[in-house]
Amino acid sequence: MPPSPSLHVAVVGTGIVGAAAAHFLAASGARVTLLDATGPAAGATGASDGAVSVASKRPGPMMDIARHARAFYVRCEADGLFRGLFHRRSTFLVARTPVEAELVAQHGADLAVAGERVEEIGRAALLARIPGLGESVCAALEIPDDGHALGYEITERLLQRSRVAIRRDAPVSEIVTQAGRASGVAIRQEHLAADAVLVAAGIGSSALLGLGDILIPRKGQMAVTDRAAAGRPAIDGHLMAASYLAAKRGIVRDNAHIGLVIDPLMTGQFLIGGSREDHRDDHATDAPTIAAILRDALDLYPPLAERRVLRSFAGVRTASRDGLPILGLHPHLPGVAIATGFEGDGICLGPLMGACAARLLLGVPAGIDLSALSPQRFASAGGRP
Repeated sequence: MPPSPSLHVAVVGTGIVGAAAAHFLAASGARVTLLDATGPAAGATGASDGAVSVASKRPGPMMDIARHARAFYVRCEADGLFRGLFHRRSTFLVARTPVEAELVAQHGADLAVAGERVEEIGRAALLARIPGLGESVCAALEIPDDGHALGYEITERLLQRSRVAIRRDAPVSEIVTQAGRASGVAIRQEHLAADAVLVAAGIGSSALLGLGDILIPRKGQMAVTDRAAAGRPAIDGHLMAASYLAAKRGIVRDNAHIGLVIDPLMTGQFLIGGSREDHRDDHATDAPTIAAILRDALDLYPPLAERRVLRSFAGVRTASRDGLPILGLHPHLPGVAIATGFEGDGICLGPLMGACAARLLLGVPAGIDLSALSPQRFASAGGRP
């Protein structure tokens, strides 16, 4: 990116996307003020699994963009930015009924068309890799090029390396305009002047940009176990049930609010999720939902019965009404860029999307096709922005 020493950008939101944008803006020479309403990674970034996964994505633009995003992680790991935080890890797409097996096979075919390596793995070979899988598992595919990174660790690394100015307890109430373009933001009674504004505030972007008819809060509940292994993942890959694929592909099921993933953490613990509760913006967990998640997880991987659940927690992801993120320059307000609506895909997409948002604000081509994510798609449909 060309140096822009005179450009001052106010970045609203300190999740993984905002932190990435701030990092790459600062690396270009721009001055950045990062505005944090609560705490870094306090939203969806800190309440998610660590799947840097193409396997989980909807066919079409999301699958293609995810391939670029995963490659970006690989580059950032190689150049030292994400060293020690990003790890290669297979995703196993697992079916437990003939209907689910058909869905997994179709999804595998779509991945292959997108250029992804997909390997069919029989039950015996899968059991050799992951002993103890449930008897109901009847089909599986391995996507060997996926990876893993914890969102809050990536966010912390980006903030450490960029050394940008971070203002805590600084909720933005308004984008201030002058002569038809953004001139900064209002923080309580203060006007913070800026040449450009990036709104990457998750569901908080809704009120700030008037996106109440476009953005949907989607709560997800999860559980974390004690350690099954010391200092390494307890199993050989990320287990993703067909129920998760069904949810991503918009297939309605009897238990549609649960999309099961079992994520083996580097600590030896398991992160188990999760629910998909539309129009819920609270952070409360409830026993029936956590119990439903754990029952499903035990059916898929019975050895979890030997683990203790240390805690359950919930986060609010931000979805858009068409299921695609929103990333691009505001169609009607010069000087404003939008990066929100990543729902459960923010950890995978976040670093690349932050870098792309930075490039757009600097007037540099993003380098990949982001037309499907443009905010303009809602404006042309008569909505906002």
